[in-house]
Amino acid sequence: MDWKSLYDMQRKLDHYIEEQHEIEKGQMVDEKILAMLVELGELANETRCFKFWSTKGPSEKAVILEEYVDGVHFLLSLGLDLGYRYTSTSLKESGSQTAAFLAVYSSIQHMKKEKDEQSYVKAFYDYLVLGLTLGITEKELIEAYERKNAINFERQNEGY
Repeated sequence: MDWKSLYDMQRKLDHYIEEQHEIEKGQMVDEKILAMLVELGELANETRCFKFWSTKGPSEKAVILEEYVDGVHFLLSLGLDLGYRYTSTSLKESGSQTAAFLAVYSSIQHMKKEKDEQSYVKAFYDYLVLGLTLGITEKELIEAYERKNAINFERQNEGY
């Protein structure tokens, strides 16, 4: 997967947001980590994978995909702030969606504590494994990211 182009797109969005809100690059790492955790919770809620007490199924794939790429935005942005990049590795789907969500929560918490390259790469990897459990393809991820990136620029222009 060509992560360079996604990092480039995210860099432009981050720069635009930083200019609009008079924020220095790297100033909002903890806020982005919290935002990532919130987005992860929103994604889990749309999948309903943990709602053993309910018979209602998950949201449509388009909704799940949109929530998923919100997390991709924050992971790319965190990599830019911390000076790290994820590069493609082969992914191994492991276990249930619930287990995949819990792995991401754990690795994000570890990344918050350590803020080193290894913990960043692990968090990104775990998030991509989660995507596998959700049935998200590389093509879907890229297309959804590009759509949401454009929407995020529009939102900034509208005072979101």
